[in-house]
Amino acid sequence: MIRNIITGVGLFFFLIVLQFFRNPSRNTVKNPKHIIAPADGKVVVIEEAEEPEYFKGKRKQISIFMSPFNVHVNRMPAAGSISYFKYHPGKYLVAWHPKSSTENERTTVVVKTQGGTEVLFRQIAGALARRIKWYVKEGDKLDQGQEFGFIKFGSRVDIYLPLDVKVKVNINDVTTGGETVIAELA
Repeated sequence: MIRNIITGVGLFFFLIVLQFFRNPSRNTVKNPKHIIAPADGKVVVIEEAEEPEYFKGKRKQISIFMSPFNVHVNRMPAAGSISYFKYHPGKYLVAWHPKSSTENERTTVVVKTQGGTEVLFRQIAGALARRIKWYVKEGDKLDQGQEFGFIKFGSRVDIYLPLDVKVKVNINDVTTGGETVIAELA
């Protein structure tokens, strides 16, 4: 009896771990004017915000929260060359905390598109997600929708765009990484 319970609990946790690390194929419709969602999740922020690290000015911020039930593979929101990359060790506040963008463990990546627009995106670890993986470095050229990283057990991705973008999502919209168009460049 006890053996069956232990086996059942072990199988349950094994299936949960498989759920976290799945990587389904995605059909990215590439368009140099579109910014696509870098992550599966829910849109939790759309606002003008100060981006102090790289742009040092106002940008349009779109943030996507990844729950433990979402796919955690992160994909390139735009095609281009990585012009900036920085890893920041930090805290592990809950992902929806306003200071998680600046105080949590995170990576900051800037891609320069073929048209010259720079798009900044940030992988942010949360209270549960304490491991960020990235597969890019400065100088790499990547396609739109290509995998660039992974956040174990969920968290958040922030995207900073020019102020004149046309946002194509709303708060609480569900996104599919590599597929959902979140903004259109002017």
